[in-house]
Amino acid sequence: MGLFSFLKSVGQKVGIGDAAPEAEDLKKSLDAHNLGSEGIQVAVVNDKVVLKGQVKDQATLEKAVLAVGNARGVASVDTAGLKVEKVEQESVFYTVKSGDTLWKIAEAHYGKGQGDKNNLIFEANRPLLTSPDKIYPGQVLRVPPLAK
Repeated sequence: MGLFSFLKSVGQKVGIGDAAPEAEDLKKSLDAHNLGSEGIQVAVVNDKVVLKGQVKDQATLEKAVLAVGNARGVASVDTAGLKVEKVEQESVFYTVKSGDTLWKIAEAHYGKGQGDKNNLIFEANRPLLTSPDKIYPGQVLRVPPLAK
């Protein structure tokens, strides 16, 4: 995967203040989602989060990136040191814009008339999303490939 960029000024506040969160706070937040991220070590260098270790699959890696990257104060996430046991097709990462809905995002990525696939996007982002109606501008979401 590599290096992912995020909007530093938006997202969930983790830790104290508006500076980049501490590595321990990000790790606690990451593990609280129960993604299977026990094998991930978290480090923070300025406003970049560095993830190292091993995860079971591509979905776990992508959700871990979003869990720490969507924290306020994080500008990027580096996954170069993260190994994936089961490599699968990567999702597209999409930054939510004002006025977006999961329906609109599904139609933009899967094609006109495919808005009903919005539930795939919602499920691909659980437990990071708790409701399909609670997305915000600047948030980064996974848009998984359609099953063939």
